[in-house]
Amino acid sequence: MGLFDKLTGTRRPPEGVAPVPGEELRAALLGLNQPDVPYVIRYGGGEGCDLLAEWRLREPAWQHVFVQSQISHAVRIRMRLDRTEHEVRALEEQWEVKRVGHPTRLEVTSTYTRGPSRTVSRSGTIGRGEDGRLEVTETFRFDSVQLREPLQDTVLKCGWTWRGVVFGKL
Repeated sequence: MGLFDKLTGTRRPPEGVAPVPGEELRAALLGLNQPDVPYVIRYGGGEGCDLLAEWRLREPAWQHVFVQSQISHAVRIRMRLDRTEHEVRALEEQWEVKRVGHPTRLEVTSTYTRGPSRTVSRSGTIGRGEDGRLEVTETFRFDSVQLREPLQDTVLKCGWTWRGVVFGKL
């Protein structure tokens, strides 16, 4: 792995893993959708990509969780499948979010970044443990790695390269 690959977050599959057809990879990535995960993966036709992964910020069932979690950034990963090179070109985008209104809701601000980065939002409560000592119990934790890693792992298991995009077009 070269320096530029490290900066862009590019990862290659292990030696000897044959690449699967593009439609099989697409199905595997869409198969990561589960009702109990805080992200959704969908077709990204209107977004200038093949697939799009993002936090479920606007879904009513998840909205209260994100509002209470103190999350500070919305994360979105746009993916384009390059079938000739067996690469998934991935552009990670982030926006700051703020809490507004009553009842409180999240609103995206104009602060925007692109490229691989890590955002962690967590919240916890302080209480006494069974032994009487003070301890912190984590109640919420949202990490941008929770969104990126399942995508990368699926791409690599399917024999494709995950190529992070920082500059230029997807």
